[in-house]
Amino acid sequence: MHRWNLIGLIVSAGLFGAVVSCQSGESGGTEPIVPVVPKPVEYKATPYVWQKPANFPDPIYNFAKNPMTVEGVELGRVLFYDDALSANGTISCAFCHQQGSAFAHTDHALSHGINDKIGTRNNLSLQNLAFYNAFFWDGGVSDLDLVPIAPIENPVEMGHNMSALLANLRKSTKYPALFQTAYGTDSITTERFLKSLSQFMLTMVSANSRYDKYVRKEAGGELLPDELAGQTLFKQKCATCHAGELFTDQTFRNNGLSRALNQDQGRALVTLRPEDRYRFKVPSLRNVDRSPPYMHDGRFLTLEQVLNHYATGVQDVPELDPALRTDGKPGIPLTDTEKKQIIAFLRTLTDFDYVSDRRFGPN
Repeated sequence: MHRWNLIGLIVSAGLFGAVVSCQSGESGGTEPIVPVVPKPVEYKATPYVWQKPANFPDPIYNFAKNPMTVEGVELGRVLFYDDALSANGTISCAFCHQQGSAFAHTDHALSHGINDKIGTRNNLSLQNLAFYNAFFWDGGVSDLDLVPIAPIENPVEMGHNMSALLANLRKSTKYPALFQTAYGTDSITTERFLKSLSQFMLTMVSANSRYDKYVRKEAGGELLPDELAGQTLFKQKCATCHAGELFTDQTFRNNGLSRALNQDQGRALVTLRPEDRYRFKVPSLRNVDRSPPYMHDGRFLTLEQVLNHYATGVQDVPELDPALRTDGKPGIPLTDTEKKQIIAFLRTLTDFDYVSDRRFGPN
């Protein structure tokens, strides 16, 4: 073999790996055959089957923009429980949203964040988020995919910023691989980060309380006489605001709380409309027995205190919702027996499976 042909083979081997050569003509020249490069393995995620409870309305969330996968949900779960989402590595989403409390926080009237800073509002429980059209007490965010930005960048809550957070995740030892598994590439983007958290939060469906079984005529759905009486009273006196199977009509109302110690203007801070001053979102009452304290500022520690407020404590303020006036007077008349029966019914809304399901925990 000629010297130059030998050099050509060596160079070709360096560039292409094993090269097959063939002799052609009397000159002994070679013609390299380009090897077949194997096709890259096609990325395939496992679709996550999300199911609407039979007694629930249709979801509001647009699933088409964020197709759920088992891998995406798992990535979101890991992120939800990671302290790295806060600036000093001490606060995770789960710090304020604890599963045993229906993903609320029962230790404080007001939310706590980094460096023991205290927020201005009690945090709402996380459940059935696919069915909501607005989030937070003031409805300041209308898209679930954007919800995590608010606590992450709030200086009192997690005190981080998205750019720095994503940069840290890219340098971590575990997240590039998790994003690779979920999305077929280890590129960590804002969109993928947020949509992964959404995918996990969308799985947080609470629809297996004793009340739900009663409505669906399933085993274990028997209600006691006081609970049935409480349901009737609830429909008469509470369901104007706490409507439907979500137990909220998702409106913003003023419920006559005293403003002596709290001047939070609620919805008006978002809309800048005077008529929205001191209005707050009507919260869902699902799992309400597991998620005290109550009201936007956590002023009531028990359900008994809440019903005492509606019976005798409603303030006759100009912004008071009309539903809380009876015969021109503020409040909802309730006897002690009626209060007990309503509370008995509210406790049938506790979904014990939801607050203990390991799929929602840190694992």
